[in-house]
Amino acid sequence: MKLYRFLSEDDTSAFCHKVTAALNKGWELHGSPSYAFDAARGVMRCGQAVVKEVPGDYSPEVKLGEQ
Repeated sequence: MKLYRFLSEDDTSAFCHKVTAALNKGWELHGSPSYAFDAARGVMRCGQAVVKEVPGDYSPEVKLGEQ
C-alpha cells in the first residue's frame, strides 16, 4: 500500500528535523514544499508531503507516524 503524510511545523529547524527523520525512515518527498504565514500566531509555517510504499492493506487505524 502507498501511505501519504503531510508534515508541517513552524519555520524553524524543527521542520527540517521532522522531514529528515521521515526521510531516514524510508519516506520520500512528494511535490514541492509549501510556505505560508499563520496570521493567528504571527509565524511562518512550512509543509511537505511525503509518501511511502509498505506491505499490507490500508485501514484508517494505520499509525502513519510509526511506519
